[in-house]
This record gives sequence, C-alpha cells and structure tokens, in this order.
Amino acid sequence: MLSIVFACLLVLSQIGVAWAEVGHHHTVPTLQEKKAILSFEEDVITITFGPIDLPTGHSGDLAASLPKFFFSLPEDRYLIGYKSEVFTQDGRALPGEYLHHLLLLDMDQKSISCPGEPLFFAGAGMELNETRFPKGYGVKLNSTHKLMALVAFYHKAPPTKDAMARFTMFMAPRGTRVEPMGVYQVGVNVVCFSKFSERPENQTDEGIEIEPGVQVMTAPLNFLVDGCVKYAYPHGHNGVLLVALENRTTNRTLLRTVPEVEQDGTLRVFPEHQIYVDATGFSVNTKDTYEMVLVHHRPLHQKGEVFGMGNYLLYMTPGQCPNSPS
Repeated sequence: MLSIVFACLLVLSQIGVAWAEVGHHHTVPTLQEKKAILSFEEDVITITFGPIDLPTGHSGDLAASLPKFFFSLPEDRYLIGYKSEVFTQDGRALPGEYLHHLLLLDMDQKSISCPGEPLFFAGAGMELNETRFPKGYGVKLNSTHKLMALVAFYHKAPPTKDAMARFTMFMAPRGTRVEPMGVYQVGVNVVCFSKFSERPENQTDEGIEIEPGVQVMTAPLNFLVDGCVKYAYPHGHNGVLLVALENRTTNRTLLRTVPEVEQDGTLRVFPEHQIYVDATGFSVNTKDTYEMVLVHHRPLHQKGEVFGMGNYLLYMTPGQCPNSPS
C-alpha cells in the first residue's frame, strides 16, 4: 500500500475540476469525468471514486487505472479519524481484498519519514480498519495546501461492474482544542520512493514476494525524529500473521499486531483490540535502533505470485512522551 503510491506520483497530472455548491456555505470541486466526488458535512468530508469496471490495469498503466483527485479545504481543519469502503454502484459491499489502497497525501507538506517526498497522512488497504485517534489529538490539514486522494483497486480482482470506493475523513468540531500530530510511515518493505533503487530483488510495488510456508521477515529501522506515538495504523496483505515494531537497543516490543483471517489466510481485519491507540503513548527516538517484523504464511498449494507487506502509519507528537518508560 505505502510504496506504490510514490510510483504513481511519476505519472500524475493535474485533473480538471468543476465547482459545485454543497449545502449553503461550501464550494467544492468534482471531477469533470464524474470519477470522483468530494462532499462536505459539518465535521465529515467524503471522497467517492467510481464507478469503474474491474479488473483495472496496474503495471505500466498507472495514469489510466488509478483515479486521483486534487482538492483543498475551504478552511483549516483537524483530522481525527477516517475510514474506507469498497462497494458497487447499487450499494453492494465488496470484499476488502478488492482494494489495493486508498490514500491521502498533502502535496505541500514534506514527509518526516521520507525526506523530500510529500506527506502521506492517511489511508487504508484491504484491511479497511476504521481509525479514531485518541481524544484531543489530530492531524492539521491546511486550507492553503493541495491535497491528493488516490485509489487503486487490486488488479487481480474478479470482473466487477461499477465498482466504487469511498474515503471518509472525520474532523474535529470547530473550536475544539486539538494537539497536532505528525505522521511517520514504517515497514518491512521499502516505503520511500527515494529508496526504491535500493529495494531487494524480491520486492516490487506490490510488496515482498512470499514463498510457500511460513516466512519471518525483518527490516532495520532508525527514526529520523523523536516522537511520542499515540496511534498506529497497521497494513498487511492476505496471509499476514503478525506485524511488529521492536526497539532492539532497549530490547522492548513496542507494537505487536495480529489480524483476523479466514481459514485460507484471507485478511478480514485487524481487530479493534489489536490497534494501538493510547493518549499516553510510547516514545521513539533517533538514537536507538529499531526493527520491523512481518510474519507471513502462504499455503503450500497456492499458485501464482504472492506479495506481502507489513506497515504502520504512526501518528505521534514531537519529542519524547512525558511518562515514557526508561
């Protein structure tokens, strides 16, 4: 989910928009080709993509197959949660594995985890988990910044007419006091576009190639900033058994996330009790050495290529947590 988005940036071009009135005080853009619609309610912003017929191209055809939408907000707001959905135009829900990713980027703010790249501040893959940050915390969205929404359906999805995807952003009510958080992306697979040339041979835009049986994969990690993590959004593919973040210097496991899966390993969701959310938080720093862990199982009889990912979007305030353990 996290890596392919930066490949998409190579082929993006500004999409024309038409302006439409929503309610009595907002003017919002919609795509002229009717492939995306942005709508406002009081504290909810929704972007709906589609309809589009599946499967779509995925390699060498990114500009045509990935609907994308540039927009800005009429005023500064704080993002306090979000959710993703996939369905058909007639309202029938589609399985989560139809979605490769649905992502939001701030094109005018630099990433703190991938220097020189735009900030990836929200999104989801086939897990479709609903996100709610701890009360009193949020991600500031600046009205002067250009935001981009991007969706990619899985190219191996069965033929489906009029597929749609929706990304809903929950905003803090106006006047609410919110402490801003930064967003930091980490993964077993390479997550920064600038590092793509350093990817091992077994990694592609779709993730890490998974061999039959059980695989335990690790990747070293050094944080570029000190932070206090308040929320960790996990992402994985079918067959994932565990995603974890560990501080190897202090010998502490910071995150350990186990998904709910079908009998064949199809990812259902990361259960709510497996999602890290805590206003107290835990600290990460630039001095210690960290490691990402992905445990994956591929059935021995499964045919074809299989790719996995083990990622977190970490939402954190700057500096160490006030009550961080030594």
